[in-house]
Amino acid sequence: MTSAVQTATRKALPPPTERYTILGWLQKNLFDGWFNSGLTIVALGLLYALLRPLLNWAVNTARWEVIPANFNLILRGQYTAEQVWRLWLALYLLAFVVGFAWAANTKIIQGELIVLFAVPLLLMLVPFFDGGIRINLLIVEAAGLVGYVVGRVLPQRQSRLGVYALLIYAVVLLFILRGGSGDTGAWAAVPTNLWGGLLLSLLLAVFGIAISFPLGVLLALGRQSKLPAIRMVSVLYIEFIRGVPLISLLFMAQVMLQLFLPDGFPTIDRALRALAAVTLFSAAYTAENVRGGLQSIPRGQYEAADALGLSTFHSMTFIILPQALRAVIPVLVGQFIGLFKDTSLVALVGLFDLLGVARTVLGNPNWLGTHQEVYAFIGLLYWIFSYMMSYTSRRIEARLAVANR
Repeated sequence: MTSAVQTATRKALPPPTERYTILGWLQKNLFDGWFNSGLTIVALGLLYALLRPLLNWAVNTARWEVIPANFNLILRGQYTAEQVWRLWLALYLLAFVVGFAWAANTKIIQGELIVLFAVPLLLMLVPFFDGGIRINLLIVEAAGLVGYVVGRVLPQRQSRLGVYALLIYAVVLLFILRGGSGDTGAWAAVPTNLWGGLLLSLLLAVFGIAISFPLGVLLALGRQSKLPAIRMVSVLYIEFIRGVPLISLLFMAQVMLQLFLPDGFPTIDRALRALAAVTLFSAAYTAENVRGGLQSIPRGQYEAADALGLSTFHSMTFIILPQALRAVIPVLVGQFIGLFKDTSLVALVGLFDLLGVARTVLGNPNWLGTHQEVYAFIGLLYWIFSYMMSYTSRRIEARLAVANR
């Protein structure tokens, strides 16, 4: 009887006024006693004093017309206007692939899926978008729904098909953006030196992360290898790259990368050089993060794999690495967020990413004095994508129950 009473007391729920009403939540968390009430009032006063000038500037003083006037430049840089349909085609395919990969991975309709499909519909509400952009956003929404329906038709969960679809999309994306070899026509070549704005920043970040992650895993395994040559090469690479700033690698890639290639090798454009520097830089830090995860695995896991007769490759692939990567998810995502923000450094080597485009806009005599508005909008874009990565990381951790293991 006593045990039952203790169990009921331990699992007792708060009163309904605290569970179901806003007033109950406010009373419990903000106005619980005179001291907490005083702190809440003081904090609200400070917030009002700090935010009032900012809100007054944003509503009454700021010249926000600079954003819609240069919106296309901020999004795609100098990408040829006649070939903008390719960017929309890439978005159509992306929506289809994301919907297909989600349905192939799980048949459950989750809140994140609803939010993802709501994004194009919410963007249609942006006031300075014209009718053409709204129609294209509607097509993006339809493509995502079609991809999800196709994925649901699969007889069972086929997560590998989703991964294959994403890999194929990455190759197709580059072909769509780059175009053919001619200078005219519907599929004319668009050199990478014309890519810019948000398009260039996202491409550098996404491909930098996708390429540096497997390279970093290999370097982490190489640093723990029992072969002295492999271990020495991995250590030298990691320590050298971590010992220099990213901006120095960017300048070296722009100036010296061609010197390491054979004579007669085609000249590598600046965007690919920047991607190489970003990838090599990120791989070194990824290797150290993964190595930390490998060192956190108990020795008993290795011994259990040996007892089962697994080879080194199979034990590392199916037992050690999954646990190590799961343990360092927050660190890896934090590094990837930093990598996305570090892409702004490519503006110093002549590429027109988000920061480079901002400097171009501010150099226009028609928009002198709009530094606050432009940089505030650029900062908002960086925050949106960084928060999306952070939120995805938390959902992955919750799904894998990292904190409970």
